[in-house]
Amino acid sequence: MNITNAEYRARQHQLLAQMKNNSVALIPAAKEITRSRDTEFPFRQDSDFFYLTGFNEPDAMLVLVKGEEQKSILYCRAKDKTAEIWHGRRMGADAAKEQLPIDDAYTLAELEQGLIDAVNQKATLYFGQGVYKDVDDQVFALLNTLRGAPKKGYRAPEVIRDIRTLVHEMRLFKSPAEQELMRQAGKISADGHKRAMRFAKAGATEYQLEAELHHHYAMNGARYPAYGTIVGSGDNATILHYTENESTLKDGDLVLIDSGCELAGYAADITRTFPVNGKFSDAQKEVYNLVLKAQYAALDMVKPGNTLAQTAKVVNRILTQGLIDLGLLEGELDELLESQAYRAFYMHGLGHWLGLDVHDVGEYKQDEKDRPFEPGMVLTIEPGLYISEDAPVAEQYRGIGIRIEDDVLVTENGHENLTASVPKEIAEIEALMQES
Repeated sequence: MNITNAEYRARQHQLLAQMKNNSVALIPAAKEITRSRDTEFPFRQDSDFFYLTGFNEPDAMLVLVKGEEQKSILYCRAKDKTAEIWHGRRMGADAAKEQLPIDDAYTLAELEQGLIDAVNQKATLYFGQGVYKDVDDQVFALLNTLRGAPKKGYRAPEVIRDIRTLVHEMRLFKSPAEQELMRQAGKISADGHKRAMRFAKAGATEYQLEAELHHHYAMNGARYPAYGTIVGSGDNATILHYTENESTLKDGDLVLIDSGCELAGYAADITRTFPVNGKFSDAQKEVYNLVLKAQYAALDMVKPGNTLAQTAKVVNRILTQGLIDLGLLEGELDELLESQAYRAFYMHGLGHWLGLDVHDVGEYKQDEKDRPFEPGMVLTIEPGLYISEDAPVAEQYRGIGIRIEDDVLVTENGHENLTASVPKEIAEIEALMQES
């Protein structure tokens, strides 16, 4: 299932309905980014722009006008046979008007005058400052033009509001079509993790496991990962955002993989930790089962009305008590929780929103209060423990890094785990790895 033009139109109308009367919103597309000299990184569209248009070319601008009438206008690159021979096909304004969920389309050559016409005499301008410097400069130059020529009938908006406040609240709640895309992304990613588990062995490299994942994603319709894949073996697993992925897997070590594909713009985000040789040691089992216990407890909390902060407190208590039981922390449970002593081994948050961005948009508080879960939200649940090689603990626990992460859709009566098909029980992981 893909997002239809009707849904993109509905999103634009929902946004326009929230805008003030006599206002205009400017939402720019992403820019191409130079990788080195005259080569570029693979293009990735701005998430807000994509959410409202589904259009995947750089340098475009969406203009939403709420005046005597409501309309959506797209400015995009012109058709150019020579440029397209070198750099790929362009849709062009004429085709955009026919194929995209917009009212009018023009070329970028017409943008300067088009913005003057759209913004002039409007009371409010909605714009997300600070994302693209050249767009900021363009908008501020436009405002100066409008302020400096009253004899031409120009008047600049008196109020500038951040459009992201409105768009990001909309993006927080996933439609049925979005949910299905994320369900598919979760399945593709889950199968990729299982493939990596089967491939793992002493002597393989971290980047070879990364390649197994990325190959599976691409062969199943998700050309790119949603973020830099983490494959950390041994002590590398205790580095939260380790992405060098250059070490060789060693017998007896664990390997932590944090990876998910991007499907039609939507991200999956899964972490699993498993033994290189297919068998957990006793110490590894102890730490792993503690993290797993915390994750199960957290998942049970994901239902309408509860909050991420409440869920995190449950996890912190379980992990802290477990660290005491293992001899990794000493003291009274409540005092250790008060001092956040667990942060020596668990230093990140429990989860984050998930969607078009892997760390997706949306407020975590409303009116200074923790936001309750509501149906349609999607988030990760990812407790972990990280015990570095030089940690002042018993030797058998050193160099163990474990994180277990799933993607969870909040439903009317609880939640749906979109990535549950990746094994995480020790017996299931060991059985899967024996299939290789």
